[in-house]
Amino acid sequence: MSDDDIDDGGGDMGDGGDIDGNVAAADRGDSTDADDLAWETLDSDIDYSCPGFDVRRDDVRLPDGTETDFHYVDEPRTVVILPLTPDGDVVLVEEWRQAVGRVNRGLPAGGVEDDDADLAAAARRELREETGYEAESIDRLRAIEPANGFANSVHHYFLARGCTPSADLELDFNESIRPATADYDRFRDAVFAGEVRDGRAVLGVSLYEGAHDGSDAE
Repeated sequence: MSDDDIDDGGGDMGDGGDIDGNVAAADRGDSTDADDLAWETLDSDIDYSCPGFDVRRDDVRLPDGTETDFHYVDEPRTVVILPLTPDGDVVLVEEWRQAVGRVNRGLPAGGVEDDDADLAAAARRELREETGYEAESIDRLRAIEPANGFANSVHHYFLARGCTPSADLELDFNESIRPATADYDRFRDAVFAGEVRDGRAVLGVSLYEGAHDGSDAE
C-alpha cells in the first residue's frame, strides 16, 4: 500500500473511519442505544495548558439532571510508528520519562501538526525527527483511544517499512531521546513475555502481529 492509499481515517485499513476514528457504533463494539446515557455539555474551557496537552473543564448536565463539571486531558491527535529496517530490526527510541523516573524504550510517536499534509505525513515526520530514519513505505494499522475515561487522545498506529538512517534528529526542547535498534523477533518475544512495559510499544507490536501474523516482517 502506498501513501496515496492512506487517508486520514482513524480506524482499520478499509473501515471507512473519518479523521477522528469515528465509525459506526456497532462496528466499534459500542452500545448503539446510548442516548439515555449521554451527558449534555453546557460550557467548556481550558483550566491549564502545558507543552503537549491541555486540561479541559466541561460543565455538564447528567442524565438525571444533575449539573457538575468534568476535567480531562485535551491533546492533539498522535501518530505512533512501528519502524522496521530491511535487516529485520525494529527502530526504537530510548527516552527519559519523568512521570515514572526512568529511561523508557518504546516506539517513535508524536502529535500531528497543522502543516502535516495528512496522518501518513505526520508519521514520516515524527519518525525522521525522533530517530533520523526515513521509511520506504508506510501503512496505517488502526486508531486507538488509549484512555478515553480521562483523555480525548486518539493514537493512529502506522507500520513503516524499509527504514534507513538518513537525517539528523530534530527534537523538541523537552525531549531527551536516543534512537536504538533491536532484532524485531526478539523484541516481539519480549513484548509477549511481559518484559516490555511501554504501552504504545506493546500495542503497536500486538496490532502488527494480529494484522499480519508476523509472517511478513522484514
